[in-house]
Amino acid sequence: MKLSRRDAAPEGRMPLMDHLRELRNRLIKAILGLVAGALVGWIFFPPIWDFLKQPYTRIPPEHCLNNKCDLVVHGIFDGFFIHLKVALIVGAILSSPIWLYQIWAFVAPGLYRRERRWTYVFLAAAVPLFVLGGALAYLTMDKGLKIFIGLAPGDTTVLVGVQDYLGYAQAMLFIFGLTFELPLFVVMLNLVGILTHERIRKSRRLLIFGVFVFAAVATPSQDPFTMLALALPTIVLFEIAELLAFFHDRRKDRAPDPYEGLSDDEASPLDLERIDAELEKGDRAL
Repeated sequence: MKLSRRDAAPEGRMPLMDHLRELRNRLIKAILGLVAGALVGWIFFPPIWDFLKQPYTRIPPEHCLNNKCDLVVHGIFDGFFIHLKVALIVGAILSSPIWLYQIWAFVAPGLYRRERRWTYVFLAAAVPLFVLGGALAYLTMDKGLKIFIGLAPGDTTVLVGVQDYLGYAQAMLFIFGLTFELPLFVVMLNLVGILTHERIRKSRRLLIFGVFVFAAVATPSQDPFTMLALALPTIVLFEIAELLAFFHDRRKDRAPDPYEGLSDDEASPLDLERIDAELEKGDRAL
């Protein structure tokens, strides 16, 4: 039986063209997942649209036409693009387990076999964190809208286009969702031995400052409330990530070192049981 590229190169060493083919295949799978999720969003557009526009309908009606806050369609083709944009938003959320896995799976072949077992841990945490960030963005969207729409002079009427509102909602959902993934990447880098707890601890102040700067720049409305709504939970998640890294490094330090006490010219011991287990696993795969 012909071995796959991953099995043929279990440590992830592949030529550049193989890496490019791997990237192409991962992108195709992620796009197919996005298209499948977008079809669901297109089919169930009416209830999804009612849900998405709720933050706008919660703003004070003083500046809205006839004291009723409705979104405005400006062009003939806007109806189609509204359906398309809502479908893509829903598709990206529904397919998040697929494209998040493809991101990690593209990196995982470069890790050792024992490190790739963390793939399932990554997926189990990545999807809930992304959904949690999106949910927080949905709950705080109306706060930023109230602040800026409330700045309009009292003798004016605010007419917000649907495209503008969807762009704002899309940016909020994905910025919050992806930002909540950053502490998870810190944990994964620690688990595979790239980032130590000591380095995380020394960079804590710089990290906190960077989170506030990023939140101030990345949020679409850039108002203080939205900035704090993104920065504070992210800092809490980073603190949890640092705590997990601390316990992981302490447990690893307590593990016995098989090379301790060996001189430079002495052969290191072989773990024959582990080698046999790996060979048996490879034979079963064939």
